[in-house]
Amino acid sequence: MGQRVPVVVQSRGRRRTGARVLWVAAEAFVTCGVVVLLLVVHQLWWTNQQALADARREVAVLEREWGGLDEPLPSPAGVSAPPLSPPSAASPSVPASDPLPASDPLPPSDARPSSSRAASPPSLSSSEAFAVLRIPRLGLTVPVAHGVSKRSVLDRGYVGHYPGTAGPGRPGNFALAGHRNTHGEPFRYLNRLAAGDVISVRTRSGTYTYRVDQILPRTAPHDVGVVRPVPRSLVKPSYGYDAPGAYLTLTTCTPEFSSAYRLVVWAKLVG
Repeated sequence: MGQRVPVVVQSRGRRRTGARVLWVAAEAFVTCGVVVLLLVVHQLWWTNQQALADARREVAVLEREWGGLDEPLPSPAGVSAPPLSPPSAASPSVPASDPLPASDPLPPSDARPSSSRAASPPSLSSSEAFAVLRIPRLGLTVPVAHGVSKRSVLDRGYVGHYPGTAGPGRPGNFALAGHRNTHGEPFRYLNRLAAGDVISVRTRSGTYTYRVDQILPRTAPHDVGVVRPVPRSLVKPSYGYDAPGAYLTLTTCTPEFSSAYRLVVWAKLVG
């Protein structure tokens, strides 16, 4: 008898099942990619558009109520303001975070008005804007609101006033926080400030002028010493002050697209 040759019969059903699995997996992969891309666009572009529009409207409302615009402050000689356009959607997506944790205990301010021009203490129960911050070096004009809540203040593109710190133009430490990236990112270019740069804060009571004096490039998120009435870093004690005065403190996250550390800028009242 002759030897039989084995016949291999392939199953069409099995091939179809494998192809279907690969097709579903490819569709799921593409769908996930599209969702991630949309999240990046929303976080880095759309939140900026919304927050910038909200902040600009608020500045316009405040200055209309106060009667016209402030006189523009001159930029330092030879310095041009950087563009404040929203970042590209190709940038990495990192959720925005508070410049200093809102839960950190902040010491109460011992400031008192020094003249009839001093601003009245703001009501800390409101998140509505009460001042306009201008930094000519950065081409920045942004409203200042009470508190550092992400939802009601920072994510609206506003700069937040730390509860318990002094009011603008008053003795003590007028301490502010703002996002470095996303949601209007008012403090994105805070690292470009240098000693001598002018900052103004306008309120219903008047306009107060500060001049940048010290910059702390990096400190820990829990370094609450930087917003005390006499500000001094608890992490890097060589940065800060020993004597009472009228200070302005600006805080934000650093490096960009990270909440690992805080960048701090201090300025002194000059007028």
